[in-house]
Amino acid sequence: MANVLTAFFSLTGQTYGKGGMVELDKGYTHMAAEFIAEATGCDLFHIEQVREYSADHMVMIREAKEELDGDMRPAIKDFPASIDGYDIVVVAYPNWWNALPMPVVTFLTHFSWAGKTVVPFCTSGGGGFGHSREDLAKYCPGAVIAEGMTIPGAEVEDNKEIIQTWAKARL
Repeated sequence: MANVLTAFFSLTGQTYGKGGMVELDKGYTHMAAEFIAEATGCDLFHIEQVREYSADHMVMIREAKEELDGDMRPAIKDFPASIDGYDIVVVAYPNWWNALPMPVVTFLTHFSWAGKTVVPFCTSGGGGFGHSREDLAKYCPGAVIAEGMTIPGAEVEDNKEIIQTWAKARL
């Protein structure tokens, strides 16, 4: 079996869920990353930004849009010492403005991706991958970008088995 890392970016707090706005103690992408790790035994790494986003979801999405439009690289708290020991890196993230969240870009541009397989796992409000797969190819030169999986964030909790079946088959 290949050595696998799941690096994920996920926020807690206010977001869209079933029936409207909900408060999450653990973000949808975080939940999905844990399901993947449980199914495969992979290592987990939580990508966390230094400056926290607003707790108000509508303000947070404006902040994220400003980062995207400005091609900003927000600081993140930590990086793995190395990804050299991993053959496959699952990059799990929410779809923000049809793109990768900029803290994920900060993470990606820190490493060399030559010879790696990058597997996208995207949660969304219905927009699927948007152009995030193309973003991964841009920020992970030399990597093979696998097909990956996308799922509406609000459906993560109810689809643990589907996520785990996918992870076992792909990783």
